[in-house]
Amino acid sequence: MGWLDTLLGRSKPAPPNLDALFALPSAAVTLQAATGLVPTGLGSVSFRAAEGGAFATLESDVQALLGERVDKSSDSYGYTWLLVRRSPDDVSDLVTELHAVNASLEGAGFGPSLLCSLVSFTDPNGRRLAVVYLYKRGTFYPFAPLSGQHRDNALELQARGALESELPLEQDLGRWFPVWGAPGL
Repeated sequence: MGWLDTLLGRSKPAPPNLDALFALPSAAVTLQAATGLVPTGLGSVSFRAAEGGAFATLESDVQALLGERVDKSSDSYGYTWLLVRRSPDDVSDLVTELHAVNASLEGAGFGPSLLCSLVSFTDPNGRRLAVVYLYKRGTFYPFAPLSGQHRDNALELQARGALESELPLEQDLGRWFPVWGAPGL
C-alpha cells in the first residue's frame, strides 16, 4: 500500500488464509450449541474456470482425488462449483477436502479464480445456513437462505454472534453476498 492509498483512505484487504478453514470444525460445535444448527456433511468450492490444458488437468486431478464424493456444476454467473460430500459427523474431513481443492487451485496459480468456499448446516425445523469463506477477503460470513430468494437475517445475525470469537468474520455486512442456489445449501 502506497502513500497515495493512505492519503485517499484506501485500505489493503486481508490476504487470503486458507488455513482459516481449519477453524470451522470447532466453530461448528459452537454454532450448534448457540443455534441448534448441525452440519449437513456438504461443502462447496466456487471458482471461475480458466481456459487451457493446465486448468483442465488440475480440475480432473481434483475430481480424481475426491472420487465419488464430489459433483461438479456451473451457475448462471459462469462460476464452477465443486460439491463435496462427507459424513455430517465429520466436519474435519470435509474441511480438509475443501482446503485441498482451494490449495490445489492456489498452488497452480489459479488463486485469483477462487470465489468462495462454504459449509452448510441445517436444523430439524428446516432452517438452512452456510458459513461462507470469501477467498479474496480472508473472512467468513453466515448466509441463511429462505424460499423465494429471501434471507433469514435474524439467523445470520445470531450465527454471527455465535461465531465472532471463533472465525475472522467479514465486518462489512454489504459483503455478505447471497449465494443463491449454491450446491449443498
